[in-house]
Amino acid sequence: MSDKFDVIVIGGGPAGYHAAIRAAQLGLKTACIDAFAGKDGKQALGGTCLNVGCIPSKALLDSSKQFYNIAHNLPVHGITVENAKVDLGAFIGRKDKIVKQFTGGVAQLFKANKITSYFGKGKLLKGNQVEITGNDGAKQTISATNVILASGSVPIELPFAKFDGKRIIDNAGALDITDVPKRLGVIGAGVIGLELGSVWRRLGSEVTIIEALPDFLGAADADIAKIALKEFAKQGLTIKLGAKLAKAEVKGDEVHLTYEDKDGAHYLVVDKLLVAVGRRAYTDGLLSDDCGVKLDERGRIVVDEHCHTGVDGVWAVGDAVRGPMLAHKGFEEGIAVAEWIAGKAGHVGYDTMPWVIYTEPEIAWVGKTEKQLKEEGVPYKVGTFPFAAIGRAVAMNEAVGQVKMIAHAETDRILGVHMVGPGVSELIAECVVTMEFKGSAEDLARIVHAHPTLSEAVHEAALSVDKRAIHKGN
Repeated sequence: MSDKFDVIVIGGGPAGYHAAIRAAQLGLKTACIDAFAGKDGKQALGGTCLNVGCIPSKALLDSSKQFYNIAHNLPVHGITVENAKVDLGAFIGRKDKIVKQFTGGVAQLFKANKITSYFGKGKLLKGNQVEITGNDGAKQTISATNVILASGSVPIELPFAKFDGKRIIDNAGALDITDVPKRLGVIGAGVIGLELGSVWRRLGSEVTIIEALPDFLGAADADIAKIALKEFAKQGLTIKLGAKLAKAEVKGDEVHLTYEDKDGAHYLVVDKLLVAVGRRAYTDGLLSDDCGVKLDERGRIVVDEHCHTGVDGVWAVGDAVRGPMLAHKGFEEGIAVAEWIAGKAGHVGYDTMPWVIYTEPEIAWVGKTEKQLKEEGVPYKVGTFPFAAIGRAVAMNEAVGQVKMIAHAETDRILGVHMVGPGVSELIAECVVTMEFKGSAEDLARIVHAHPTLSEAVHEAALSVDKRAIHKGN
């Protein structure tokens, strides 16, 4: 036995590194084990989010937006740029630099908080022991009073469209394409498919997205999804709904697809195929047979409302457990568990968990959709307000979209807020705070919002709940 800790965290992604840092802040002797390697082969803390997910995708989205604006938005402002080009090496290089900055930042935080970091794969053994297998195959065993499992998730691979890293790619592969593909196929119109499809569409790819479900963005409010779908079509994204991929065959430098919808079989040839049909909990090799931790029917670690596995001193957080696979959900679970271990009052607000899709326009929501409330029989009232009536949005030439607020018909308590438009990834926070404090539409309606700002759309939507919006007919 090489060492004994108060807390061992298996996984250095969003849930894991937050848990480790908070545990260390609380005076607990902490270790973190993570096997993610960067392009240089060295440990790169931060998991999928920092390395091949949230951060690099936002970097490419922003870079591609700058290029798209030159041709499509700057002329409206009276600015013309001739023969704009993309240096794809610099484009990808900027993303890599940002990734290295943030993964290095986590390493520095570990050092500052005196967290022992192990580079390798962790496996939970009986008795809260953890076996570490280094990338060189060497093994060692450490133990702790508490073990936090934060192993994350991996892309789901289709049996008839297996990743080859060249023609059929996952989200990581879509972040490192070396030449803009003339034709890009995307399987799945979820967050990853829409965001990465948008990146390459802006750079000139013909993008076709094939989605098996009949409804677009079924988790979002239907009114918001409808607006978003219309705007994506204007941008040139071809989205096929109710279409199921049946076959994907690589032939030379092309991928030949067969998909089926209500009208029968269809064929599509693309240069690259991004498979983005979701992610699954990553628990491969994580648990020994006798450790006592259970998995559910979807391969997720079974936990209670406090993220405890039922095995004394063993907890699990993030993508590997129930609930939405969101980085910020993992953040809060990791912090809460560290606080519970230390005897403090940890908390995760699952009912006020915001969702964001960083397309153009952005999409964000929190709480219940109108459809959910109808199905639950909850009495409600709705207020909406378009960005087309917001001076700041018009001045920015980003006036597409709206804010939709849903409040209880009797108590006026806000039950859900749904947005599509400019900057809504930031605007949603105001609504999350209001809902967390059990606020009402009236509360938001009576709070002064600066003018001119995008946040006025939230204010006017709150006013609209009681049919008293100033800048639109109610």
